[in-house]
Amino acid sequence: MPAIEPAVSRAGPPERDVYTPSRLTLEVRALLEAGFPLLWLEGEIGNFTAAASGHLYFTLKDSRAQVRCVMFRSRASLLRDRPRTGDQVLLRARVSFYEDRGEFQLLVEHLEPAGDGALRRALEERKARLAAEGLFDLDRKRPLPTLPQRLALVTSPRGAAVHDVLTTLARRWPTIEVLVLPVPVQGDGAAAAIVKAIDTASENALGDVLLLVRGGGSLEDLAAFNDEAVVRALARCTLPTVVGVGHEVDFSLADLVADQRAPTPTAAAELVVPERGEWLAALAQRQRRLLRALQHQLERQQQRVDYLTRRLVHPGERLRRLGDDLARLQRRLGLATLACLTRRRERQERALLRLRGASPAGRILAGAGRLDAAAGRLTRAQAQLLRARGEALAGAAARLHALSPLATLARGYAIVSRPPDLPVVRSAAQLAVGERVRLRLGSGAADARVEAIDANTDGD
Repeated sequence: MPAIEPAVSRAGPPERDVYTPSRLTLEVRALLEAGFPLLWLEGEIGNFTAAASGHLYFTLKDSRAQVRCVMFRSRASLLRDRPRTGDQVLLRARVSFYEDRGEFQLLVEHLEPAGDGALRRALEERKARLAAEGLFDLDRKRPLPTLPQRLALVTSPRGAAVHDVLTTLARRWPTIEVLVLPVPVQGDGAAAAIVKAIDTASENALGDVLLLVRGGGSLEDLAAFNDEAVVRALARCTLPTVVGVGHEVDFSLADLVADQRAPTPTAAAELVVPERGEWLAALAQRQRRLLRALQHQLERQQQRVDYLTRRLVHPGERLRRLGDDLARLQRRLGLATLACLTRRRERQERALLRLRGASPAGRILAGAGRLDAAAGRLTRAQAQLLRARGEALAGAAARLHALSPLATLARGYAIVSRPPDLPVVRSAAQLAVGERVRLRLGSGAADARVEAIDANTDGD
């Protein structure tokens, strides 16, 4: 049995997909960023560094591993307290890959002490549940009154918040009546006190708008403003509500359910009342516009009165004016009649002149003169023509007479003809002896008889 040879591929070597470091790191980064959602992580900060650019660099570690982290300036500026090496923190980050160093890293978007983690998760769950009930829907928001007369202020009677609100209200709209409902804004019993104050203001209509404010603080400090009972009290309040908490970065569930949210207590007071100077300026402008409109209307009415006064005259004066108008019209009628007659007379004279110019008598006289002249010219022309024709005829007669045989006969010659037809004899050979012929003479005629013929005789 022959040995079987292994098959040998005739194809060339397979194509190699060769990666460059740039391509590899780019694809690794794409896989990491697409494969992981936004994550919450808890750990200890190590190697913390704050760059001059404002970015924060550190590692997040536990007992078994660590990962590099970066928090860019736009996010780091929102931190209330800057972290330090050794702090236990809870952070929210996106997984990424730093291509220049080929290192896996986290892009941190939020950072807080680790003790806040449980509170934060509970807050997020409460927020989602209340949002599902529609308590945060925009269609529930009510507009604030343009010019409230009374304000129900729910806040701590001590602290910067109540001072800022009262100072702002006194500066912007000092006439507003403010009823302060003192409550603790943090600690045990704060939420219940706030709920009671809100319900009291709502049930007794203690103001045109309700203002709930406090200064800034940590997540634990803001627990009363994130309490579900406070959120529901704000939702059922019959007064329009404004919530202003601490600083721009502080945000609570009370902010979400309120009709208006202000970033600070001062901003909340500015939302509630208008600025007195702006209103005074607007009122002054409207007053000027109203005065101008009234002045314009008054001037128009005065002009109308003047016009009606001019039209309202005494009957005697009116009759005099009508008489003057009648006399003026009569004068105008007389002048118009005279002018009309003058124009008609002028037209008549021009027509007579044209008629005289067109009379046949003149044309007849002129035609007669022209006829006489033509007759004279015709007579003279006839005479001249007859004279010329007579002279021409006489000349022609003289020439004809000179050529006439009668003239020849008158010189002694005779015309011989043969009777009876009298044909002219032109040669002696035509005659016979004894033949009778007729002789035509210069004067008269005679019959003769041929006695002899001499055919050879010359003309002589």
